[in-house]
Amino acid sequence: MAGKVRLKIAIADYPHTAAVLDGSIPIEGVEAEFVRVVPQIAAFRRMVRQIEFDVCELAPTTYLIARAHGAPFVALPIFVMRRFHHGGLLVRPDAGIREPRDLEGRKVGVRAYSVTTGVWTRGILMDEYGLDSSRVTWVVDDEEHVAALRLPPNVIHAPTGHSLFDMMAAGELAAGFDGNAGVGRAGDPAGGWKQTEPLNYPELFPNAAELEAAWHRRTGIYPMHGTIVVRDGVLAEHPFVARALHDAFARAKTEWRARLRAGLADTPTDRRYRALTGIVGDDPLPYGMEANMPTILALEEIVFKQGMLPARVPVERAFVDPMKV
Repeated sequence: MAGKVRLKIAIADYPHTAAVLDGSIPIEGVEAEFVRVVPQIAAFRRMVRQIEFDVCELAPTTYLIARAHGAPFVALPIFVMRRFHHGGLLVRPDAGIREPRDLEGRKVGVRAYSVTTGVWTRGILMDEYGLDSSRVTWVVDDEEHVAALRLPPNVIHAPTGHSLFDMMAAGELAAGFDGNAGVGRAGDPAGGWKQTEPLNYPELFPNAAELEAAWHRRTGIYPMHGTIVVRDGVLAEHPFVARALHDAFARAKTEWRARLRAGLADTPTDRRYRALTGIVGDDPLPYGMEANMPTILALEEIVFKQGMLPARVPVERAFVDPMKV
């Protein structure tokens, strides 16, 4: 290589990515311009709509929808955020919801229909518990990242000036997703969101952790949230970038895991992933195609079944294997 490739990169600062972002672990052959976007969700929309970055962390559901609509970027199997999804769906105590099928005929709040948390949870409720998602009215209070996405008729928008938090408190929703995925934000959407105080609604599944562990053992699926994508043009001209990105982030993760095992990494994020090792094994953030194939295939099928893909997205179109470039 005559010189380094200059790339504009927007990836969130996690304990396992920090060493790449601060430059202590270089991306071989790359002169990186790291752009900090807070929250990272704002970068999702900028990448999907303006193709603003060369490399970007993107929600995997948003990515699959964008790719199906012809987005000029492709994913690498570097998943920088993971979590399970039997937990996080809150119900009003007076709504009479005791099992997933009790949600049918009711209104449930989710920030956007394509938000990855909602997609994974709906998939579990449909496949594992027989929920007919088409009989639930999904109430959203934000835009979808991919403007071309056509929503099912049972998705409606919250009234102007109302948040899901307000609607849940008023009894207009029977259930809603916690945190930024739903009822954990209050205020007028036009004037900007603010975080709410911790919510005192019960979970749909009070034994979520137990269910998640059993589901993972049976299916091998470990839901991902953050996927790294690269502009097609970058990889067409500089195919080595795929392996260089993988190697840098893998090295950063390996060093972080050593600190995690030694008890030297102890942020809330560290503690969450340390707890997940009890379910998924020693590596709570597996990278690569082979380790993640069950999860990749499951997510693509779930997104298609929920009516968000105009056509199936084959794995070979959706992902580049950095080990084979």
